[in-house]
Amino acid sequence: MDTATLGAQLGITSPASKVLAHRGLTDPVAARRFLHPSLEDLLDPLTLRDLPVAIERIRKAIADSEKILIYGDYDVDGTTSVVLLTKAIELAGGAADYHVPHRLRDGYGMRPEVVEAMAADGVKLIVSVDTGIRAAEVVKRAGELGIDVIITDHHLPESELPPALAVLNPNRPDCPYADKNLCGAGVAFKLVQGLLATLGWPDSKVRRVCESFLKIAAIATVADVVPLTGENRVIVKHGLDGLHDVRNIGLRALLDVAGFTGGAVPNARQVAFQIAPRINAAGRMDTANAVVELYLTADPARARDLAKQLHDQNTERQHVELEIRETCERIAVEDSASALVYYDETWHRGVLGIVAARLVERLRRPVFVLGRNADDGLVQGSGRSIPAFHLLEALESMPELFHKFGGHKHAAGVTMDVAQVEAFRHRFNAYAAARLTPDDFLRQIEIDAVIELREITERSIADIFALAPFGNGNPAPHFAALNVEVAGPPVLLKEKHLRFTVRQNGRTLTLKAWNCAERAAELTPGARIDIAFQIEEDAYSAARGYPGWCAMMRDFRPALLCV
Repeated sequence: MDTATLGAQLGITSPASKVLAHRGLTDPVAARRFLHPSLEDLLDPLTLRDLPVAIERIRKAIADSEKILIYGDYDVDGTTSVVLLTKAIELAGGAADYHVPHRLRDGYGMRPEVVEAMAADGVKLIVSVDTGIRAAEVVKRAGELGIDVIITDHHLPESELPPALAVLNPNRPDCPYADKNLCGAGVAFKLVQGLLATLGWPDSKVRRVCESFLKIAAIATVADVVPLTGENRVIVKHGLDGLHDVRNIGLRALLDVAGFTGGAVPNARQVAFQIAPRINAAGRMDTANAVVELYLTADPARARDLAKQLHDQNTERQHVELEIRETCERIAVEDSASALVYYDETWHRGVLGIVAARLVERLRRPVFVLGRNADDGLVQGSGRSIPAFHLLEALESMPELFHKFGGHKHAAGVTMDVAQVEAFRHRFNAYAAARLTPDDFLRQIEIDAVIELREITERSIADIFALAPFGNGNPAPHFAALNVEVAGPPVLLKEKHLRFTVRQNGRTLTLKAWNCAERAAELTPGARIDIAFQIEEDAYSAARGYPGWCAMMRDFRPALLCV
């Protein structure tokens, strides 16, 4: 179907219909479902393998007043999952304690000493959230101590699953669940959805309570950078819409401290860059227990204190991250390097993953950043990758180097002896060099649609924003306008940014160009250029009575279609 016909059937303008077609949504029914995701599009939780067994065991634990422990993780996904399941068990008439590991003292994953301590305390059921899929020995130890374990996770499993009572993971090979892209909180939400449906409540109440859980599940889904398509799109769309009415005092305090007051609601990008970092900062700089307490507290004053604590920790995190990143950036990178490993025993291990992500953006190569644990002397760190390179597969090619490792395609973590760092650096680079080509290192912008400036109207911009939430798997569209004329000299902003105007067939468009000051000489008035740009929401302009959007230039080149 051509884009004009698709647009006519959907009642949308050309730029949005071109984007849908470029992304494979040419069927009007599928495209309409994408534009208007419904809660009815959520999949049946009972198709998640082992979910009925998990629900039955949790209900038995509640009925018998058994001690239940929720075993989580220290990032947004893990802490949110703890909150989801803790609140759901409470609504079902039970109570659960929780354990969130300390990133620096405990590291990632389930630990046998924690299970042993819980057994001594009388715990009979452990439910893991966002962790556990590679914790076979820990699960086995729990069984020896008389503890049943339910694993809920989304990370890729090993060839053999842990010997748990139930393993809820859409990525286990024998799971028929149709959407494999849920984050940890998404899997926890499916368990909650299934559990609440067994309580004898009216359907309207089940729906209302599930919708309330979507608010924080949406934040976790965005923060964990899973694809915002399929069921994740439903979760994020409805969850973020629900932030218009926030009754959880902890979430309200968090939104306030992040600047979303007076009814302002963050979009997915703002969640990723303003909300999620504050939540993650707790686990990076100290203990993530503060996040769980923030969501669970009934004391408004305590909620405000905790939200401010997260805000302050995020500020500290930013300073530490910048210092490490600038140290790495001072190290020359040879053109022959295909993958990079940075190491310093003094670096704060809580921010290494963020530093790795920033370096990947700048260097366009897979990167690991490592520090050293002063308690045991082991080297620990995190890696991030480029689209063409699978981190976990790289690590699986050299398992003998590590005490432990895990992750997925674009993010992973490792623990090793300091004596193995140089071997890791060499083998990681060699593995990448054998699989990557020079083109893989280039920054590429995928254009969704070539449009003319006359097509940019208030209506077409509203249609573009209807494609949100934007993120991994559904990025904000990139448009190209060809052979436009620079209409006047660029304006320098804060010594490093530019603002300039282009003209095409009598229509003009003003663009902002971040970190582009060094290219100002290429934008002489009258120059003909091709531009790649995005349309973004602009709350700053909207608050001052101007249109609530702006055009962000992503790249430009001399026009190839001169007339």
